[in-house]
Amino acid sequence: MSNIIEIKDLRKVYRMGSERVIALSKIDLAIKQGECCCILGTSGSGKSTLLNMIAGLEKPTKGKIIIKGKPIHKMNEKQVTKFRQKHVGFVFQSYNLLPNLTALENVAMPMIFGGISKKKREKEAKKMLDAVGLGDRLHHKPSQMSGGQQQRVSIARAFVGTPEIVFADEPTGNLDTKTTMEVMELITGLAQENNQTLIMVTHDTETSIYANRVIHVRDGLIEKVEEKEIESKQEA
Repeated sequence: MSNIIEIKDLRKVYRMGSERVIALSKIDLAIKQGECCCILGTSGSGKSTLLNMIAGLEKPTKGKIIIKGKPIHKMNEKQVTKFRQKHVGFVFQSYNLLPNLTALENVAMPMIFGGISKKKREKEAKKMLDAVGLGDRLHHKPSQMSGGQQQRVSIARAFVGTPEIVFADEPTGNLDTKTTMEVMELITGLAQENNQTLIMVTHDTETSIYANRVIHVRDGLIEKVEEKEIESKQEA
């Protein structure tokens, strides 16, 4: 498999008054198409900063980020936003659903930016909600759903339109153990089915077992890389 993401000599330094805080230092990383990759680390390790760099949400102080052959680090805000809309999906810890919209409307929303007709948007959104087990919750608003159901809507929104890359930022941070397992099986299953690249950020080692490769981050550095075969984590 070819690399879909290449990171070279990545560095991020924040200035806080007269102090310099090194969040990332000399990160080199390649991620293959269709890989399920987990960035694992404690709070303050630099894992979320690394995700933000790769996703183009923050600019690096130094280094290169190449996605699908495109230099993300050189793009301006308008260019990188357009790139994300075309190629990227996001799953967030806090779900980030719009409270006044139904599940169907929340999932259909990203497709508006692609100029897709309302009829097709709703058809694709319904298909994704069926896939995540919420076919009977199409017209429910977030306040009418449990945390696990809201995260399933968030997952459907991230995967609708089959983006090549899906970023998941602490996707199970607000969920109980049983729901965490269900959500992780769902996310990894959808990604594998469509050969999508999945990049998760977590502090939870239990979540990291669902990845093909675990990137251990500590003090802004890659401490070690763990590669392993994946088996289903479903329990009898």
